[in-house]
Amino acid sequence: MAKKPYAYAQLEGVAQEMRKNKDMVFFYEYETPIVTSPTGEVLDLIKEFGTLRTSGRGWAIDETWLVGSAIGVAAAGSPAIVRIPSMASIFAIEYVYNQAGKLRSMTGGQASMPFVLWQGGGGRSKGSAGQHTDVGQEGLYANLPGVKVVVPSNAYDAKGLLIAAIRDPDPVVYFDYSEVKSGEQPDVPDEAYEVPLGKAVVRQPGKDLTLVAWAPATVDVKRALPMIAQAGISVEYIDPRSLKPLDVDTLVASAKKTGRLLVVEHGHYTNGFGSHVIAEVVQAAPGVKAKKISFPDVPGPGAQGMMAWLRPDAPKILDAAIQIMKV
Repeated sequence: MAKKPYAYAQLEGVAQEMRKNKDMVFFYEYETPIVTSPTGEVLDLIKEFGTLRTSGRGWAIDETWLVGSAIGVAAAGSPAIVRIPSMASIFAIEYVYNQAGKLRSMTGGQASMPFVLWQGGGGRSKGSAGQHTDVGQEGLYANLPGVKVVVPSNAYDAKGLLIAAIRDPDPVVYFDYSEVKSGEQPDVPDEAYEVPLGKAVVRQPGKDLTLVAWAPATVDVKRALPMIAQAGISVEYIDPRSLKPLDVDTLVASAKKTGRLLVVEHGHYTNGFGSHVIAEVVQAAPGVKAKKISFPDVPGPGAQGMMAWLRPDAPKILDAAIQIMKV
């Protein structure tokens, strides 16, 4: 176990799986797969695995071609990852919907699809304006049949979920939000390991209120938790990590105990994945009081002040927690 940068933990997991399976490929655009550890070790996927198994020093900027190529490799039986940057977060959706997600069903289970879409996530930050600030596209992919969706929020989960996704016979969309990469990170094992798909983690036990949030809203929730505690509310904080499959049992067990559920997400309000979380819980636990807060249904503004005003930040989370405790 050691402290490792988020990005190093991710590529370490990919390298370990590529060493184990000589047929596995890693295609990418924009973000060259080279990282340096705190001790100075350089991990260079291109140098180690060559241009036949990677995109070399960079292919053309063509997300649909990259995704289609990786799906073709996976359809032939070889594990394939394609990494797409945040400014192209839905270019791959047609191929995932029409091909990757349906292959096992259309072949009666005879064919697997060991494909991972490593999708960079946007952020609610100043300056990028509407084109590059959308968050919550994981909800779009979770709607597709045959597709699994994971959203890590720390370095340990980032490596473990990525390895689990690579080993899974179904296509997995792995959302990678940059906001969660800074700050204190948990220790990361040197060896390969899996964080199981479909298993949530209780980050903080509590008895008054169940709070559910996944990256990048986890950043604001961490800031809000001490404030909520000062208000005298005992919060049980759950990070789903995996949105599809979703660990409904853990969410329901907590909500039955507390009687109240607050979901925080950075996606848009209408049809955000948080609505699905609430629907699953209240169906299994009638009587639970539920509320969600999110980014409103508007494009992200370029001005820092406006972005902060719209963001479901720590003060808004605190206010929502106080309000639901009055119900």
